[in-house]
Amino acid sequence: MSAAGILSFAQQGWEQVLAKVKWSVVYLDAASAESLHWSCGSSRLLEAVKGPACHLREFEPHAIGGGAKQPRAVFVLSSLLKGRIVETLQDIICRSHFQHCVVVTAVSHAVHLTANHVPAAAAAELEGQQPVFEQLEEKLCEWMGNMNYTAEVLHIPLLLAPAAPHLAFTPAFATLFPLLPQDVYVLNSARPDKRRLNSLGEVDATALTPELLLYIRCLVSGLSSLCEHLGVREECFAVGSLSRVIATDLANYAPAKNRKKTATGRASVVFVDRTLDLTGAVGHHGDNLVEKIISVLPQLPGHTNDVMVNMAELTAVQAVEENQDVIAPGCLAPSNDASAKALWEALLNTKHKEAVMEVRRHLVEAASRENLPIKMSMGRVTPGQLMSYIQLFKNNLRALTNHCGLLQLGMATVQTLKHPQTAKWDNFLAFERLLLQSLGDSTMAGVLNQLLPMIKSSSQRTSDDYSPEELLILLIYIYSVTGEDALDKDLEEVEEKVKKALARVFSEESELSPLLQKITGCDSAINLTLPKSQSAVNDVFLALREIAGARNLMRQFKSVYVPGNNTHQASYKPLLKQVVEEAFSPEKPDPTDIEHMSSGLTDLLKTGFSMFMKVMVLSTRLLKPLNIPELLFATDRLHPDLGF
Repeated sequence: MSAAGILSFAQQGWEQVLAKVKWSVVYLDAASAESLHWSCGSSRLLEAVKGPACHLREFEPHAIGGGAKQPRAVFVLSSLLKGRIVETLQDIICRSHFQHCVVVTAVSHAVHLTANHVPAAAAAELEGQQPVFEQLEEKLCEWMGNMNYTAEVLHIPLLLAPAAPHLAFTPAFATLFPLLPQDVYVLNSARPDKRRLNSLGEVDATALTPELLLYIRCLVSGLSSLCEHLGVREECFAVGSLSRVIATDLANYAPAKNRKKTATGRASVVFVDRTLDLTGAVGHHGDNLVEKIISVLPQLPGHTNDVMVNMAELTAVQAVEENQDVIAPGCLAPSNDASAKALWEALLNTKHKEAVMEVRRHLVEAASRENLPIKMSMGRVTPGQLMSYIQLFKNNLRALTNHCGLLQLGMATVQTLKHPQTAKWDNFLAFERLLLQSLGDSTMAGVLNQLLPMIKSSSQRTSDDYSPEELLILLIYIYSVTGEDALDKDLEEVEEKVKKALARVFSEESELSPLLQKITGCDSAINLTLPKSQSAVNDVFLALREIAGARNLMRQFKSVYVPGNNTHQASYKPLLKQVVEEAFSPEKPDPTDIEHMSSGLTDLLKTGFSMFMKVMVLSTRLLKPLNIPELLFATDRLHPDLGF
């Protein structure tokens, strides 16, 4: 899959949107805004609007409507036009003065037919027609108050947020996460009249709830549009239970049959369940600066994959609390500055030390081009040194404008290097390395015993101790890397000690973080009693046990732990690295855990895995940041854990 193909797919979609927005009020939902953010930026949209004022608004029930001098509106939505989305559209339009409305949805009309329970045979007969969109167009005119006004509903596949040439996010599907074994009980309770499922290995599309299946179909619709743009016929592979459902749906996606017949290229799409290896997502082995930046800087509101960079030091605004929201934050998304784009790609692909040196080099070169009085210094790069280079641009509007993107990355680097949490990174890494080495000689109970003294209440903790959130990170690491095979008979006793200590820590917190509020179900520390805390911790450990057993159904990829020997220390081997090695190794037999999803008799007649060797791999979850609010906690971290 070409890097240019990914970027052009996203940009082509937004160019179609930009052609519609002139003199319009533009409403975007969060996922669409994030796609715009990484594809071409909000400034490009503002240029296309050409209005005298900023007419960009968040799509939500209480959004400001259009005034008497605002007759045009464009709604850019990432989801199905159904239910609350349509209700919100109606609310906004009815209290506005619009005479021309355009609604853009990232979900195809074929999926809208599915959502409206149109049988597949009937949907096939409607090829080329769009009755669902046409009905909504009539409703839009009705809500505007005049059936002669103009309404248009169209599908533009705004699926991706391209962060780099070979890395793209799917923000609309940030909450789509693989099933855990306990979900089998939920699925069984929702289908009492059907055959009971015994394990995740038996889960197929018929076992899923209609809501989840429709969510998957929306993703499949977007991926099919991407394959169409690339001009390829996709071969679908899966590692894991939910990935099998998605891959099967994409392989048999009816609207794509004609496209596949005429496609000149081929591509393999590999779906991987993230729950099979959460070690890399929460671990600290990665010597990558971007990973640290995303880990320690505050999240950009409404985004899943970008952070806020404090740019106040490049202004004359005093650094006091009441001014903290005066200056808009910077971010990581590449600007139109070629130097900033080059630096961003370097940060993604190099180790920490080399990345920091690249930041210095780019700042020095930019200052030299602007004839700023720079003083060269060699040797180790420090935050103070980088900041001295950045300060050269202050009060120079032309230099600031020319190198805005570069300065944002420079400030992000400085703030990360100076952040207290960065100093803790080595503590995490030391514990993880100790854990890996001790696994060969100790039991899981022994490992938890090492963690027990680290669990301290807020009154006992110092800045070097672990917070409740950080303890959860360590627990996920421990259970994911060890797997169920390491669970021993003494574990239950030690687990009870850890549960008791953790429940006490939760209940004694003076202020609950958003994470603890979600886990405990309490919005304030006053409401969090010890029994509630104990109940929440029990749920946490139930999930941890299931994380440990996530690879039980695997035959090849049963472990991510590599024991040490006389020449090498014990280590962690990412599941994704194992998948890629298996897929491209000509010397190994056909991988048993990488399942090929058939799309018909022709595919069934193909033998072996040779088709995989001739094409490139596209994995929609390959480097996707972990986002598991339903599990234990939410953390959005870019982790280049392929290891090569």
